[in-house]
Amino acid sequence: MTHWLDLYKNMGDYLAPSMAKDHPNLPVVKEEGCYYWGADGKKYLDFTSGIAVTNTGHRHPKIVQSIKDAADSLVHGPSGVIMYDSILNLSEQLAEVLPGDLGCFFFANSGTEAIEGALKLAKFVTERPYVISFTGCFHGRSMGALGVTTSKSKYRKFLQPSHLSYQIPYADVKAVPVGEDPEVYCVKQLEKDFKKLFKHQVTPEEVAAVILEPVLGEGGYIIPPKAWVKKIREICDEHGILLIFDEVQTGFGRTGEWFAAQYFDVTPDIMAIAKGIASGLPLSATVASKEIKKKWPIGSHGTTFGGNPIACSVALTTLEILKEENLIENSKVVGAYAREQLLALKAKYPIISDVRSAGLMIGIEISNPETGEVDGKAVGEILDYALEEGVLFYLCGNEGEVIRMIPPLTVTKEQIDDGLQMLERAIQTYLNK
Repeated sequence: MTHWLDLYKNMGDYLAPSMAKDHPNLPVVKEEGCYYWGADGKKYLDFTSGIAVTNTGHRHPKIVQSIKDAADSLVHGPSGVIMYDSILNLSEQLAEVLPGDLGCFFFANSGTEAIEGALKLAKFVTERPYVISFTGCFHGRSMGALGVTTSKSKYRKFLQPSHLSYQIPYADVKAVPVGEDPEVYCVKQLEKDFKKLFKHQVTPEEVAAVILEPVLGEGGYIIPPKAWVKKIREICDEHGILLIFDEVQTGFGRTGEWFAAQYFDVTPDIMAIAKGIASGLPLSATVASKEIKKKWPIGSHGTTFGGNPIACSVALTTLEILKEENLIENSKVVGAYAREQLLALKAKYPIISDVRSAGLMIGIEISNPETGEVDGKAVGEILDYALEEGVLFYLCGNEGEVIRMIPPLTVTKEQIDDGLQMLERAIQTYLNK
């Protein structure tokens, strides 16, 4: 068998470009806590959490033991053929931390699957054909999800994934005129956008659902005004439209609350959850109330691997760790600390044009100081220099102009200091090249 590092040099021969060429594809041999150990023998501080997945830290000892214990009894379901304790106990435990009456679950494997389920559920229950999403949101890359995904046009190229959807603009705080209240301005603009859509393109009586990332993720880590999110809820209620929250990335403490729904104090009708749910194992869920779900009969949706026993057991352990180690509060406190330090960096380096954060979901926007235009090329180079320093970030935004900082919720203030010192040196290297 060929050594994998030799294969790594030519991985494009074996893996599709979308898997082999993303940034940075660091070859690693071990993970633990907030760190990766590279194949080069170097230790790297991880500020990606596997793209907001390992909220409990990499290879938490309780997670590892949970996997071993679960595998000793059951490896595969599927539910419907057999039933097992972990999926039922997980449902009960999740219902306790979810807002409102969101307590009935269809478990799947990925965020995209959860979104597909949410869209199908909304259309089935309402018997309406159309869905409204927001420009810039990312909801997945399967054909149904692509119908509402608009973070990058390349995701939809050649695919024509209309699937009876319409888009309106996401809240744009930067567009608020000087002296005006962002809460008031964005709400007024939202009302205008909905009115125009309902007047010219689709009647509200035909709309099954509005789907929303409560914090814009892949589209650039945009945090809308709370009043804007509340107004969406009001508009949906006015017209009998179901509200779907895509909490795939924002869930399980990432925003400093269990879910962004609690951050904004808005409860959706349907929620898609994934990523942080099982500390790295594939698991997701389409969540709604029992009243909504009972209108979705047997055979309307299905899965072979969804809610598998090992993933459900690990999800239960994940919830336990989040509570025992007070990681939701740590996300809020350490996230606020990180924001303070980043704002200090912004004051020193004009290339940092904005810092946006909710808990430990942090976006660092990079722009050309002379033109004011966002600069994705600069981000790529800065991230390369940061990796050389020993810290791993990711990126987001339509042009890759935002450094995405999403460390495990176990991260300490000292690790934040270490990582941001490395980021500062990377910025200095970029500016002095």
